[in-house]
Amino acid sequence: MVWFDESRLDDEAALSGADLRLRTLAESGARVRREVGAAAEAIAEAVSRSIETRPRAVIAAGPDSRLLRAVLEPFCPVPFVAWPSPALPGWAGSLDLVVVLAPEGGDPGTALAVAEAARRGCQLVVAAPPESVVAEHATGRWTTILPTSTGDQLATAVAMLSFLDQVQLGPMAEPDAVAEALDAVAIACSPHRDISINPAKMLAISLADANPLLWGGSVLAARAARRVAESIRRTSGRAALAGDAEHLLPVIEAARARNVFADPFADDTGDRRPVLVILDDGVDDPVARDQRIRLEEAARGHDVRIEHVSSEAVGEVGRYASLLLSGTYAAEYLRLGLVAD
Repeated sequence: MVWFDESRLDDEAALSGADLRLRTLAESGARVRREVGAAAEAIAEAVSRSIETRPRAVIAAGPDSRLLRAVLEPFCPVPFVAWPSPALPGWAGSLDLVVVLAPEGGDPGTALAVAEAARRGCQLVVAAPPESVVAEHATGRWTTILPTSTGDQLATAVAMLSFLDQVQLGPMAEPDAVAEALDAVAIACSPHRDISINPAKMLAISLADANPLLWGGSVLAARAARRVAESIRRTSGRAALAGDAEHLLPVIEAARARNVFADPFADDTGDRRPVLVILDDGVDDPVARDQRIRLEEAARGHDVRIEHVSSEAVGEVGRYASLLLSGTYAAEYLRLGLVAD
């Protein structure tokens, strides 16, 4: 039988066993500063190559391209496409800019896409470890490598977004603001802060006997919801669903009436009620507002708990980073509290 022991969230011995994972989360802001600082010279070089002419289109290649799509699509002044497959669109050529995030640098499909971009004469900017397979394929006159070393997708993306901001192809990217937002979450969610004042520990307790349904109204908040759901599944082995309102509403509406006498930990294979987790990055467009109202009304009507994770960080990427790290901390505390008898 698996049950949740919330006392472990403030127990020094239990926390010491999770120290490496929690320390890695706490260092998120430092990794952003490290990657952007190390890539500063290469970013300046890429900017100097791009400053004279605007590309016909921007292509984000590789499996990590979806994060760039979430950030750039609303802002990019030229056609933008995310291309996660190990190739490039047939029309891509010397008039286009190809940007690639490869935090680990070992994906052979990404290496093929990079080699193809160089062969076609595209302007190519690759964020990857300098000695990696991807970097080795990034050759050519119009290629710039932004050197990375942490393997952190978000930190690597911030370095790339700094370049795109400086060539006016993306929103304002403030690496210091992103790092400060991550530092603020690390302080608020620190293992040294007890349950009563630690939002991540409180969220973990709320998720302990439930199946989370995560929703974010904006494109970036929705992506953060998907990433947090992945973390919850990985740390707990439980179902966690992230999606649009139309995907989550049927699950909420199918929730059975709460049995006040049920022991949620008596049978680990028993039904767990859903809990709605709303990730709020402050975007308040009419569509998102309507979806949020529908979800909250359905949750109240079916006695489904509602939890909120919000951010007031500076900038879209800063708020995304804050929501993602807050949810990831909660997932780690959920892992810590679950014990097997």
